[in-house]
Amino acid sequence: MPVPVSQMYTVASYLLKQKLRGETHYPLVLMLEPLFRCNLACAGCGKIQYPAEVLKRHLSYEDCMQAVAECPAPVVSLPGGEPLMHPEIDRIVEGLVERKKYIYLCTNGLLLEEKLDLFEPSKYLSFSVHLDGLEEEHDLSVCRTGTYETALRGIRKALERGFRVTTNTTFFEGVDPERCQRFFDEMMDIGVEGMMISPGYSYSKAADQQSFLGRERTKNLFRRLFGSPGFKRWRFNQSPLFLEFLAGARDYDCMPWGNPTYSVFGWQKPCYLLQDGYEKSFADLIEKTEWSQYGPASGNPACQDCMVHSGFEASAVDEAFSSLGGMLQMIRATLFGARIPAVSEEPVKTLASVIPVESASRGFGSEATPAALRAAFEYRGDVTLTLDDGQELEGFVANLNHATLDLWPAGVTDASEIPTERIRRVDLSGRDPASEERRESTLRKRERVRARATP
Repeated sequence: MPVPVSQMYTVASYLLKQKLRGETHYPLVLMLEPLFRCNLACAGCGKIQYPAEVLKRHLSYEDCMQAVAECPAPVVSLPGGEPLMHPEIDRIVEGLVERKKYIYLCTNGLLLEEKLDLFEPSKYLSFSVHLDGLEEEHDLSVCRTGTYETALRGIRKALERGFRVTTNTTFFEGVDPERCQRFFDEMMDIGVEGMMISPGYSYSKAADQQSFLGRERTKNLFRRLFGSPGFKRWRFNQSPLFLEFLAGARDYDCMPWGNPTYSVFGWQKPCYLLQDGYEKSFADLIEKTEWSQYGPASGNPACQDCMVHSGFEASAVDEAFSSLGGMLQMIRATLFGARIPAVSEEPVKTLASVIPVESASRGFGSEATPAALRAAFEYRGDVTLTLDDGQELEGFVANLNHATLDLWPAGVTDASEIPTERIRRVDLSGRDPASEERRESTLRKRERVRARATP
């Protein structure tokens, strides 16, 4: 069984209570992102492309406990960045365990063996180790050789010490289904509790924009993966109805409120993947977000190719608890396996969800029009804002609302709120860490990893 019975009972009880109360926008997993710093620079990641003042900042223990108090989700995921780099990560985990939250501490595994002594084995704590396939594929994905073997040593040591361990795998364009199947077999042989899988989402700031799967190619990939005889042996830490969704056996719209995200910027709208502003409280996130503007059914081009678990697994779980028919479907899939359609004709590759960032780049300057303010928000570098009294403020625009924006002054790890009516001019003055120059450098690094891995 991929998860403890106590966790299944807790989640099921919580879901039934939400249904009985008539709740429609309830959280399932809190994505508590304590920091953006990381010891890797993966080509497919858009979370590390922030200026230094942001990367130096992290949530405090008190911040994390306040977020948990606001959001009633029974499960808490700790993504990043690399959470094991947080100076209070042991205290944060201890606080979550005291509150009986089921925790998935997401890590690339590089620090896992070193940090194990900070934690005690608990049914509430699982280390979710990021592994994007076998050694060759994983090291290529994270742009550093040796990471796979380091992560495996950490996994084995954690299992020896009695910790729960799961894996988290993202699949990109060009993956070999047979090698993926071998990876699943290896994880089962090692003894991980379960595996989480998802197609990659095309972060507009990610260095590698050519490796993300379109929706139809995603379905075909998972049909090939799940068509293996080993499918019945593999343990996935996910709803079987979500696995059917990945393979195209059923269709869902996104429920982004199911996995709300809290970080140093606040509560992220609308989800962990899209960055469309922030709210100061969980209640405001739920009440003020125009949810109808997101998800494939909305027509939002940023959502058309997305099939990521953080948006759609909540939909699968919601279906199972919304009707007797949904519950019977989940029971059927759990007992007899997910329904997997046959592989269809290979579609032409599309990247509809790769939305170009605002065309403005360093050197852009303009009067403070709504478009210019939006460009400043989309920019990952420092900007210079000229106010109505002639004062010039330089820093990172972390949030943009109708009447205000949040600016993190250069060199300062805290934000200031500025009324947009006071801003007269916008200049993109600082270097964007996610610029073409950075992207090209990251891809060159990835090619060097590929070359070293080639016999």
